Amino acid sequence: MAKPAPTFYVLHGADEFTRAETLADFKRRLGPPDTVDLNTTILDGRKTTLAELRHACDAIPFLAEKRLVIVEGLLARAASQRDSLVGLADYLLRLPKTTRLVFVEDKVLPASHPILKLAREEAQGYVKQFDPPDAKALPKWIADRVAKHGGEIEPQAAAQLAAVVGADLRLLDQEIVKLVTYTDGERPITAADVDALVPYAQAAVIFDLVDALGQRDGRTAAQTLHRLLDAGEHPLGLLAMIVRQFRLLIQVKELKVGGANPQSIAKTLGIHPFPAGKLHSQATHFSAAQLEAIYRHLLDTDVAIKSGEIEAEVALDLLVAELASSD
Repeated sequence: MAKPAPTFYVLHGADEFTRAETLADFKRRLGPPDTVDLNTTILDGRKTTLAELRHACDAIPFLAEKRLVIVEGLLARAASQRDSLVGLADYLLRLPKTTRLVFVEDKVLPASHPILKLAREEAQGYVKQFDPPDAKALPKWIADRVAKHGGEIEPQAAAQLAAVVGADLRLLDQEIVKLVTYTDGERPITAADVDALVPYAQAAVIFDLVDALGQRDGRTAAQTLHRLLDAGEHPLGLLAMIVRQFRLLIQVKELKVGGANPQSIAKTLGIHPFPAGKLHSQATHFSAAQLEAIYRHLLDTDVAIKSGEIEAEVALDLLVAELASSD
């Protein structure tokens, strides 16, 4: 005998992108979009009462077999309201067979949550947890996503895309679609493609430049600088990015003295965890005095360029050479 289809679902976890895709796919399987939309109710769980939920779920579908009710944020809010959860649990086991009730939660619910336990134990329930991939798993997620869009990607390119965009899966997917369209599925996506098409890649190269300066590697620093110039970056724009990088390094250096880790640095400075980790590492290459001296040198270079004292590209070449050789 076939197992009956669940009538209530719990979709919880921080991976909003995959969770939204799963819900959209679920809606597609319920029937034609116009009919499904006509029979879909979305409730704000932060203020929805059990009576309002029951009213929505008990309604008879209009010209369709199923009615879809989506409730956002109710289970986390009700976690401490025992009486409400008892009434909700009792009702869930009596849901009309014509209703599909989906609870959507943007955080992982505790395993002890009564409705989560009910959904796992009863045939009427279904649970799926959505956790975003960690940094180690992100390149594989990218490769799988590229394949889903009909393309291929080289491992180095997947790692680079993960590094420059980070764990924003929705943004990653947009960039992947752009890259697959660019290569038209005729060849694998390369690191050069990522450099050319992903706007965040140019900013990430600044990290490479500062890494080279921190290691006093003048040759690599100069090559990285001209890689950016050859890609069309304006010299003053590059100088502004370098200034910003060293301004952040000064702040990170001060925070590290107080024992800050990359996570707390990201929160304090309002930046993504990936650049926070890079800055945390880069700060070890410079003393506080060196960073302050470099920052003054950068400002002097900016004044010299804008006053016409020296051409911008020449000024950048001299700047990189001097910073790479300084102790």
